[in-house]
Amino acid sequence: METSKLTKVGACTLNRAFGYNPQVAHRLIEETGSIEAIFRLGERKRDDLLGPFSRFHGSLSDSEFLRSEEELASMAAQGVGFVALGEKQYPATLAECPDSPIGLYVRSVTPLEELFGQGPFISIVGTRDVSFYGQEWTRKIVFTLAHAQLKPVIVSGLAYGVDIMAHRAALEAGLRTIAVIPTGPEEIYPSGNRRYAEQIARTPGCALVTDFPPGTGAQAATFLRRNRIIAGLSSATIVVESKKKGGSLITAHTAFSYGRDVWALPGRVDDIRSAGCNALLREKVAEPIADVEALPDALGLGTFNRRRKAELEEEVRDRFSGQVAPDTLEKLCSLAVSIKLNRGICIEDLSARLGIPYLEATTLVGTLETEGFIITDLLQRCSVLIRNY
Repeated sequence: METSKLTKVGACTLNRAFGYNPQVAHRLIEETGSIEAIFRLGERKRDDLLGPFSRFHGSLSDSEFLRSEEELASMAAQGVGFVALGEKQYPATLAECPDSPIGLYVRSVTPLEELFGQGPFISIVGTRDVSFYGQEWTRKIVFTLAHAQLKPVIVSGLAYGVDIMAHRAALEAGLRTIAVIPTGPEEIYPSGNRRYAEQIARTPGCALVTDFPPGTGAQAATFLRRNRIIAGLSSATIVVESKKKGGSLITAHTAFSYGRDVWALPGRVDDIRSAGCNALLREKVAEPIADVEALPDALGLGTFNRRRKAELEEEVRDRFSGQVAPDTLEKLCSLAVSIKLNRGICIEDLSARLGIPYLEATTLVGTLETEGFIITDLLQRCSVLIRNY
């Protein structure tokens, strides 16, 4: 078997065996030199590596290796990729962590070599029981980062509350976003966020990511394992709201243990939704977000563009008012707004969504592209130019 395939199938086998104990897999790799070196050994020698009293005996057998090979082929047929630790496509920030996953399953329309190579990655997490204050500040933080000189990728966990608001705000602002899920790659949890998950998976530059093998359902332990990936992918973690206990606090402490920056939004002393953030600040784990416009520079994204940006619809209306018929103007505005809210949407879907004939929609999209409002790719997927909006 060629080395690249041996690495992937071997990583898949190691990940399934030691997903909750990745340090074991790391030690085996260090001892043998590489993932492929482990699986070039005979089955008995692989067992010998584990030691005579290991509870993992048989987990690296030839039958388990064959199972991994079949699993990866099945996932590929469903549009799910797999990247192994040590491959150049594997996210560099995550590889630095001592307990990094040996492999990641990825659902995305973007090739793996492009997906993790363009950062930086900033995670935004918080409580599911988000307040209006938290909702407002989640959007404000994301849109402020979208106006930084260097555009970040927003990472979160697809959960209700702060997580899904961060993903949705990123898509609306034209930023890439990655959702790290607590299940196998074929599952979506929570199911109520399925439509947003599917939107993320089909949007260029975005992805659903997990290290759980197919068939894994959500349970308490899977969230803890998921949170370390959110922290490890990101150069910085922002906690918007959190109670005294919760997954976002675990993510923040994990990020801190990795030597990453942690930021928290201060809240009222008597607000239970801010108790976790206030504790992070009191313990010096996190820095306070005191001036949101200073945040991009503090995160290494360059300065915030303080020039107020007009809404996209207003810009389109100003540009074409008096130049086209009123009904055409309304269609141009509707198309522009729909593309902004559905980054990566194709012209055919725009036509169906807005009730505009396909040929007319194609012409109008071409007009918006010519004027620099949007861009389209070879598959006719449309995106707003984020340098402007």
